Amino acid sequence: MNISTDQLRYLQLLARDFPNIATASTEIINLQAILNLPKGTEHFLADLHGEYDAFQHVLRNASGAIKRKVGEIYNGTLSNDDQKELCTLIYYPELKLELIKQNASDIKNWYFVTINRLVRVCRSVSSKYSRSKVSKALPDDFSYIIQELLHESTLDPNKQAYVDVIVRTIIDIDRADHFIIAICYLIQQLTIDKLHILGDVFDRGPNPDKIMDILCTYHNFDIQWGNHDILWMGAASGNDCCIANVLRIALRYANHSVLQDGYGINILPLATFAMSTYENDDCSRFYPKAFGSILKENDAKLIGMMHKAITIIQLKLEGQMIKRHPEYGMDNRLLLEKIDFEKAKVTIDGEQYDLCDTYFPTINPDDPYRLSDEEQNIVDSLHRSFRRSEKLKNHMRCLFRHGCVYTISNSNLLFHASIPLNEDGTLKTVLINGVGYQGKALFEKVGSMIREAYFGNENSPSYRYSLDYDWYLWCGPDSPVFDKNKMATFEDYFILDKAAKKEIKGNYYILRDNEAVCDYILDQFGVTGQHRHIINGHVPVRTLKGEQPVKANGKMMVIDGGFSKAYQPKTGTAGYTLVYHSRGFQLVKHEPFSSIEEAVAQGHDIESTTQVVEMSAYRMRVKDTDIGREISKQIEDLQLLLQSYRSGLINEREYQRATNKK
Repeated sequence: MNISTDQLRYLQLLARDFPNIATASTEIINLQAILNLPKGTEHFLADLHGEYDAFQHVLRNASGAIKRKVGEIYNGTLSNDDQKELCTLIYYPELKLELIKQNASDIKNWYFVTINRLVRVCRSVSSKYSRSKVSKALPDDFSYIIQELLHESTLDPNKQAYVDVIVRTIIDIDRADHFIIAICYLIQQLTIDKLHILGDVFDRGPNPDKIMDILCTYHNFDIQWGNHDILWMGAASGNDCCIANVLRIALRYANHSVLQDGYGINILPLATFAMSTYENDDCSRFYPKAFGSILKENDAKLIGMMHKAITIIQLKLEGQMIKRHPEYGMDNRLLLEKIDFEKAKVTIDGEQYDLCDTYFPTINPDDPYRLSDEEQNIVDSLHRSFRRSEKLKNHMRCLFRHGCVYTISNSNLLFHASIPLNEDGTLKTVLINGVGYQGKALFEKVGSMIREAYFGNENSPSYRYSLDYDWYLWCGPDSPVFDKNKMATFEDYFILDKAAKKEIKGNYYILRDNEAVCDYILDQFGVTGQHRHIINGHVPVRTLKGEQPVKANGKMMVIDGGFSKAYQPKTGTAGYTLVYHSRGFQLVKHEPFSSIEEAVAQGHDIESTTQVVEMSAYRMRVKDTDIGREISKQIEDLQLLLQSYRSGLINEREYQRATNKK
């Protein structure tokens, strides 16, 4: 046989894991079998925006998949109430167990019946995976027991007593609660094979830190960074403009507790400064948008003062940034210097507008972007807090480990927001530090700059440029995670005229309904396959106005449906989940989530409706996926190794299991 030197070297390395014909043959048989298993179920979510309760419920109920599975298994044998109780137990086993034990008259019998029901559900959801994959997912404490229960049929009279004894022994030795909790979480894990987050974990909602805690321990996920994620990544990297924006948004939605309690960010200096500087100011326009909560007047007043203080600081810092980088082309955002303080007016793009707020005690009209000494001290203090937060560091490492600006998965191009396009639908050239980038190359350049801003050498000139560019990505007109002509922050706070606040979207948002444009983009990114799609979020789908999430004859799917409570009055929904299983795509539209307490006590689930987006003519197998193509390549390599053994090119060795023997 003719093989190159490099191939031989690779096969010799492969032979370390498969040292003879027997082990290589066994692996080929195993991999061929895996290729013919059903494709695992992928879940796509976007724009979570700190809504932890709704997110974790959708994750726990697998967008309604567990409820449907329980219905399929127990239809006609369990009442709707019993099915609801079983589902709630699977979603929230610890909380539901506490409630059950308070009311159960015969807890041992309940344990016996429930464990058998859970095993049956687990057997069903695990059926599409190899035993090896299921085994790796099993909790250590009950691995052997669950394997026995999953693979022993109770239909066999000789095995019924065996299975019954296992279950009753679990109960008799007081391990029933632990076992139920373990198998419920296993069911959750096996129902979702992979989770795709299409950006914007952070901002608006109260608990992005708790969402990150879940993601950082999740069994299989990736994330395509959104503009709000990159804002936090910039803040964690030490970009002061990003830090100010993070503070402003947190105060705008009265979610500053996530900074203090979640990440240990010290905002006391800002509060002290705001109370002394804006004590005599009304600040009512800066009162927070507190969805679902009631704030006392004094609390709202304090937040309003802090909110205004950090907004002015942000506008000053951003002015400094824009002057430092004229290549950003954002001079039209230098608005503090365009204020006529005597007339209480501001000029924007040649138009003059009345100001609705004229109290600017820290702005020097002759040098409007200079921070006062007190403001500079606040910026320095916040900078230190963001850089030192250990929990923030852990979450950032998780984002970097599992994410990037885009990814391609099973013929789907995933990114958060946009691709800069020209009016004719071709890729727009975006200049970064004097070099032009388009499409895929632009995404990859942006991803590398975000990484350099966090991990780079602080003495490197490219590090400083990358760190500043984190802010441009947040609000720059050619940013692929923003792509609007401006972010109208100043206008939103200080001008009543709605005409001044209009943000013009880039060409992508106009052209994404065009199937030919979507095909062109997919071609440019090298996405192949008979059924290929672009999937993103960022711009809420306004179903109340008749907008549909599926566009361009099915080539484009926009799944920002309003997880953020701030957007739900506009969208008419409480979020979308896109589910991609072995039979095709389904879009699940969710209604608002009540509370975990109601879900546990009353069995309330998120009401969801499912729309079939695209169904396959045949059931997709692992061989039809990216992983399947990797496995097929592994099989080819192993077959070449077999030939090498049989031809004598490589000598077989005795297989030794992993032991302490040398």
